[in-house]
Amino acid sequence: MFLDYENPLVGRYASVSMSRLWGSQRKFGTWRRLWLALAESEAELGLPVTPAQIEELRNHLDDIDFEKAAEYEAELRHDVMAHVHTYGDVCPNARPIIHLGATSCFVTDNTDAILLREALILIRNRLAAVIDRLGRLAWKYRDLPCLSFTHLQPAQPTTVGRRVCLWAYDLILDLAEIEHRIEKIKTLGNKGTTGTQASFLKLFNGNHEKVRQLERLFCAKIGMESFAVTGQTYPRKMDSQILDVLSGVAQSSHKFAVDLRLLAHRKEMEEPFETQQIGSSAMAYKRNPMRSERICSLSRFVMSLQTSPPVTAATQWLERTLDDSANRRLVLPQAFLALDAVLILYQNIAEGLVVYPKVIEKNLRSELPFMATENILMAAVERGGDRQELHERIRRHSQAAATVVKTEGGENDLLNRIRNDPAFAGINIDAESEASAFIGRSPEQVDELIAEQIEPIRRRYEDILTLVNAEVRV
Repeated sequence: MFLDYENPLVGRYASVSMSRLWGSQRKFGTWRRLWLALAESEAELGLPVTPAQIEELRNHLDDIDFEKAAEYEAELRHDVMAHVHTYGDVCPNARPIIHLGATSCFVTDNTDAILLREALILIRNRLAAVIDRLGRLAWKYRDLPCLSFTHLQPAQPTTVGRRVCLWAYDLILDLAEIEHRIEKIKTLGNKGTTGTQASFLKLFNGNHEKVRQLERLFCAKIGMESFAVTGQTYPRKMDSQILDVLSGVAQSSHKFAVDLRLLAHRKEMEEPFETQQIGSSAMAYKRNPMRSERICSLSRFVMSLQTSPPVTAATQWLERTLDDSANRRLVLPQAFLALDAVLILYQNIAEGLVVYPKVIEKNLRSELPFMATENILMAAVERGGDRQELHERIRRHSQAAATVVKTEGGENDLLNRIRNDPAFAGINIDAESEASAFIGRSPEQVDELIAEQIEPIRRRYEDILTLVNAEVRV
């Protein structure tokens, strides 16, 4: 098996399973399996392909001489024909029927469709595992109040668990899109040089039904449906649709990682940090959020790749043009390899996320007095106070407390100011400023998301969740 460990996506970031999927051995081994499936189908429909030839092809599916193939390609300037000759060298009896009636895209496009589907399944499985981990995290902190932010300014409190649900639900939406794309993915089939199947019609002496049967037999052997009509290639729109889905997962992952970096800045949460881990080569005290930063970096790369497939799909002249080839060789594998790495990191963080409840409480308490004033005001009015007078007192106390915080760097003493004001005598200030009174239905929303969204995913992927074991390179 050949893996390009000089490529950092393979050697440093992505899992072995995803790297193998996009490796040379898997690619060209699939080419040979497609040639075998074609020969079997042609033999079953009466073309002169012998059992001995088929057996010879079957016996040499994986013993690929890559050096010989490279020599042929240097001479022929054609990768498919180079591998036809390489395969023919070890299958001399079957050489005349290898690639019979087919064009290059028969192996390249059908292989790409097979690999794309399997790569989507790998991403789907990792995504389900991350959702499961986030669900556990949300449940653990379902009712831990924390300060929320709109416009990155303090806003009405939420809970840590509910914030985790925001991250999880983005991925739940992504998972639905991936499941849809897996269900809808199709392959080229046996379409010939311009999609007309003329070469196969010639092989079967003008028998249209046998040409149709050939495609049905072939597609059954590779376990995929073919597109109803194509040019020389399958519609490049499919690549664009797949990259849209991958970009969506990258967007969700990037959002999570940025949020975590902001929360690490506030010292409320941290990603896992190993005992011997070094945060900075210069500043020994630092605990840099390098996993989250890497998620952002790789996610940005995946999102940037989204731009190529739509342009490729839009510029396929008439029945096809070859300017898609080099672009797709780069974009498709790299998008999957990078996103695979992103989800490995995401799962690792979700499993080991460190939460600091005391810091969260301290930060919430620094802002909560301002938010509690409306409750305190209403309680005082209920006891017979004049709303306008009470409002003015709270306004003055709030401004004075803000001055202490902003200009003197002191603690927010607003509640003490109100507590010592005779106009608010008899009001239970502590009860009116209890954090749990400001979180609305946050715990209940966590329960509902887990029950209605995450549990069905856990049941659907129960077997997979027991097998997914992240190959962490962090």
